[in-house]
Amino acid sequence: MYSKELVKLLLKDGRQIVSQNGSHLKLKKKEKTEIVPMHNKELKKGTL
Repeated sequence: MYSKELVKLLLKDGRQIVSQNGSHLKLKKKEKTEIVPMHNKELKKGTL
C-alpha cells in the first residue's frame, strides 16, 4: 500500500492532518497520533 492510499483511509476514519515535516505527515484522532512517511514507494508491513 502506498502512503497516499493510507492517508485517504485514515482521513475517512476521522483523523485530521496536524502538520507535515519534510516527507512525514502527522495525523491525529483524539489522543492518538500517527506519522506517515510520504515517500514514493510502498510502505513495508509494520510501518505503523
